[in-house]
Amino acid sequence: MLEKFSLAGKVAIVTGSSTGLGQGMALGLAQAGADIVGVDYVSEQADTKAKIEALGRKFYTIQKDLIHASVKELDGIIQETVQVFGKLDILVNNAGIIRREDSVDFSEKNWDDVMNINIRAVFFLSQAAGRQFIKQGNGGKIISIASMLSYQGGIRVPSYTASKSAVKGITMTLANEWAKYNINVNAIAPGYMATNNTAALRDDEVRAGQILERIPAGRWGTPEDVAGACVFLASEASNYVNGFTLAVDGGWLGR
Repeated sequence: MLEKFSLAGKVAIVTGSSTGLGQGMALGLAQAGADIVGVDYVSEQADTKAKIEALGRKFYTIQKDLIHASVKELDGIIQETVQVFGKLDILVNNAGIIRREDSVDFSEKNWDDVMNINIRAVFFLSQAAGRQFIKQGNGGKIISIASMLSYQGGIRVPSYTASKSAVKGITMTLANEWAKYNINVNAIAPGYMATNNTAALRDDEVRAGQILERIPAGRWGTPEDVAGACVFLASEASNYVNGFTLAVDGGWLGR
């Protein structure tokens, strides 16, 4: 059974790989044996690169601003990966942003920026990966990062809620269409994680206290908590899991 979790010889793209959940999942995939292509808006990912290469795995950087990337540029990420490594096995759509503003005042820019990276880039990267998987003929794994706000409304984050609800929906749609090609499309819905996206919440003592009080596990999540779920969904152990959004939330949704 443990062999089914091995990713030896696999090639994985992870977007938003320089910090936080993206870095944690990239490390988890590398620990399981995969070589990693890290896509981020920063030109250097020295920390991620050093940690992955210390595991004896390869790390290749692609610099891309996913908020403003064209569909052609998104397809180019897949093609560049195949040119460098000869194939693609796993796509992890992790990159995302959040903008907070009262809905009555929410700006067009705050709407468009979030939707562009959180769902537009997710769909068109998945489309390009799906085409590559079908061409290769060996199936593949697509894992997108959803959210607790794929299930709940949230406060002052309308574009984030809309985009993460869409991630859950598009995960099911693509699974319905691509399961016949042995392509597994799933998502992970992290709970409240100690990352850059939640810094403002964690700095708000009142709000942070309210959140922590509701989490049955009694703590904020970590990138390592999400990495295990990512490895599972990227591996042969999850071959009959398709179209599902897995909550990694310390019990938040069950409360």
